[in-house]
Amino acid sequence: MHAPTRRDLLLTAGAAALLPPFAARMNASAHLPVAKPDDIGIDAKRLKVAYDLLDKWTAGKESPVPGGAILVGRRGKVLPPHFAGRQGPEPDAPPIRKDGLFLMASITKPVVYTAAMILVERGELNLTDRVTRYVPEFKANGKENTLVGHLFTHTSGLPDMLDNNADLRKKHAPIQTFLDAASKETTPLFKPGTKLSYQSMGTAVVAEIVQRLAKQTVAEFLKKEIFDPLGLKSTALGSKGFDRDRLVRVEVPPYQANTVPKGEPLAGSPKPPPDFSWNSKYWQELGAPWGGLFSTPEDFAVICQLMLGGGTVGGVRLLAPATVRLMTTNRLNDYADLPEGVRRTQPWGLGWRMNHPGTPESWGDLLDRNVFGHTGATGTTVWMDPKADGFCVLLTTALRERAPWRLVQLSNAVAASFV
Repeated sequence: MHAPTRRDLLLTAGAAALLPPFAARMNASAHLPVAKPDDIGIDAKRLKVAYDLLDKWTAGKESPVPGGAILVGRRGKVLPPHFAGRQGPEPDAPPIRKDGLFLMASITKPVVYTAAMILVERGELNLTDRVTRYVPEFKANGKENTLVGHLFTHTSGLPDMLDNNADLRKKHAPIQTFLDAASKETTPLFKPGTKLSYQSMGTAVVAEIVQRLAKQTVAEFLKKEIFDPLGLKSTALGSKGFDRDRLVRVEVPPYQANTVPKGEPLAGSPKPPPDFSWNSKYWQELGAPWGGLFSTPEDFAVICQLMLGGGTVGGVRLLAPATVRLMTTNRLNDYADLPEGVRRTQPWGLGWRMNHPGTPESWGDLLDRNVFGHTGATGTTVWMDPKADGFCVLLTTALRERAPWRLVQLSNAVAASFV
């Protein structure tokens, strides 16, 4: 064989440059490399404290936590996820599946905001514009001065949920009905930029902005622009296309229980409301941009590493470093009318929340305020620590509001294992 000429090498290099990323060429999931604890600065004995706690809380048919998983990563690599418990809250539910898809709940929000930031990078969206530039009907009920950035930082004054949220779910309303109502029917609780109040409907409006600019549904945009480039085959907004047997069922709040009151005879009793709980096919497939994401620990670890890596992971760049810095640092200081105490002790980035040390909303006593992440009502927490170059994915299926301290104790044990 003759030695390759310079022309041969140039042609080969040019062809390689035209190829899609490795994960796309192989049509395979691009999970992070698996390492041993010592190789990435994790004390295995200390981490086992977290595993043992989850095992204890999920043991038995009447356990306080039906099931869960813990995945810890550091320095671009991960440890194998630790699974425990059952696939659902039912006492006879089978063991949790290793390929189980968890309802991430409000951890969906920063992923949707990431989609919007992609449009910011492309020059299609400005955070300092009024929302009405993109959604003219948003001006209803005195919202005409709300900026897009207020929707990212929970300073918009929008309510967390629609007044008729439960009624819409009982009627199995399509997702567009919720998005339209978030824009047209909501009334602000305060002047934008003057207070902080968690608002799922702000995320709904951002999703509508994404849809109008991208001319596709927010679920389609997430798949095309984030999940597919990263090779995430077990992550989607809504469960359509997934085997429902993989979906990990969660505890639901009382208003979603959908049962005839105890002791009431079935004959002649009122007809139970339509099925709309978090475990219903309707809700699972709805794809609510404020809480309908499904994912696995391994898949979501890639998103965590994307943020820790300044917008790049596995050779794929989705975001510019400047974008990641803005998303993961306190943006509340940008609003002069926001009380100083709020700006200092309850920091928010753009979509991602910063840790709140010294408050009941802290994710862990050993986590600094530079740590960013999010929580979900279904018992989920993810956090990323830039200083430690590490992250943690805690996915449980017990209502967070009933015992938020459990996730804090798990976080403390995980953080203590970083050496």
